Amino acid sequence: MSATHNTKYPVVVIIGGGFGGLQVAKQLEDKPVDVLMLDKHNYNTFQPLLYQVATGSLEAESIAFSLRKNFADQKNFRFRVAEVFKINPDKNSVTTSIGEIAYDYLVIATGSTTNFFGNKDIEKFAMPMKSIPEALNLRYLILQNLEEAVRTPVKEDREPLLTFVLVGAGPTGVELAGALAELRNHILTKDYPELKKEEMKVYLVDFLPKVLGPFSDSASKAAKDFLIKMGVKVLLNVKVESYDGNEIKFEDGRTIRTKNVIWSAGVMGVVPDGLEKESIERGNRLSVDPISRVKGTENIFAIGDVAAMITEETPKGHPGVAQVAIQQGKQVGKNIMHIITGQPTEPFKYNDKGSLATIGRNKAVADLGKIRFQGFFAWLVWMFVHLISLLGGRNKLIVLINWVASYLKNNGGSRLIMRKFEREELHKKDKQTSKID
Repeated sequence: MSATHNTKYPVVVIIGGGFGGLQVAKQLEDKPVDVLMLDKHNYNTFQPLLYQVATGSLEAESIAFSLRKNFADQKNFRFRVAEVFKINPDKNSVTTSIGEIAYDYLVIATGSTTNFFGNKDIEKFAMPMKSIPEALNLRYLILQNLEEAVRTPVKEDREPLLTFVLVGAGPTGVELAGALAELRNHILTKDYPELKKEEMKVYLVDFLPKVLGPFSDSASKAAKDFLIKMGVKVLLNVKVESYDGNEIKFEDGRTIRTKNVIWSAGVMGVVPDGLEKESIERGNRLSVDPISRVKGTENIFAIGDVAAMITEETPKGHPGVAQVAIQQGKQVGKNIMHIITGQPTEPFKYNDKGSLATIGRNKAVADLGKIRFQGFFAWLVWMFVHLISLLGGRNKLIVLINWVASYLKNNGGSRLIMRKFEREELHKKDKQTSKID
């Protein structure tokens, strides 16, 4: 398949339609280049709200937006649904599910996927949540287990169905723990009057000594206090040893009977085959130079979670957050044009705009530079930032309506089981599960 359509302009191929990939394409609008974006899905996912899809508060379509529609007015942009199998640097091409595609410049924005750290049993039985398909799998598992609990007469047999263990106390784990606690505290007995909320238990586990590790100590303490008040059992300095689908074991000897283990304890970059192994850093990330160019190459760039820019200021690379991918995407777009026009390139410098995390209704923490606050106002800021960041006016309106309804009624969302979740389906190694930055 030809990527150029006989264009007279240089071809920029972008792998991934997430936060970073979108910014590269937008930066190249009206420029003398031909932009081709490749992605397994034809939509962009607003990942910060995946946990609300998983708990039934939002429908999946409200946090997804058509990539074609997003670039409908950009004349030099084309999109193809394709899976990239291999990069061929020697031929300046990528091998994909729709054929071989040539490029003049390549941007890898493939993001990250869940890292189970080589533990195959945990990978087999724990639930990841890095994409819409995974969030829906998790939703159906949660609801199916609640339905089964209603049909289970013996309390001891209900216990593992109603016990939820979230491994990883970063923003994803904290926000999902808060959402599950709210489901128990405000919704469980309305939807399932046969159950008692005391029967549903939510654990948040991490081997680190604090929740929200990258946040300030004040934000971490506030988040932990919020969770405990909501009834979440927070276990820190605890390392998971194994999980067999029925019981999770910790290295200190403790065990918890549960059918619901959600894994958010680590991520690893999604790197297509074909690049030199020497260019891959810890965490399966591509080592890049100050302009985000993959080391050892001249025309291949990597941004977001799949990139590792190791410097004295960032010895472990940049954090895996959306703002890094967005800012790198903008800078890479500019530098590609600088290279084409013979101008000096500009090194990437990350502008940390701060961090936000919500724990539940009226509860959030905000670290915005030296300004740090928690509680109701932080919750309002969190909602505002996430709302304006969504793509599409319709999505913004739908999410706002859902949030208002949930706030007023304390019983928002639909929590429908549209298809049965079969655990075996999770292990067909469907590559739809990766996150795209």
